[in-house]
Amino acid sequence: MLLPKDPYILLSFLNARLRDQYADLEDLCASLDADEQSLRETLVGVDYRYDPVYHQFIPITSKEV
Repeated sequence: MLLPKDPYILLSFLNARLRDQYADLEDLCASLDADEQSLRETLVGVDYRYDPVYHQFIPITSKEV
């Protein structure tokens, strides 16, 4: 599957899929044949990180849980 190139659209796309379809980021990446590290780096570039507790990409400024 071709993922969105715009990081904010990618963020929305990934969070929706994580919420609705996948157990975690690893499962999503395996299913979509996406490189997890590349996704993480792209979203860190716009100040978001994956939080397994919330099961979403959240702003980096959010407190660690």
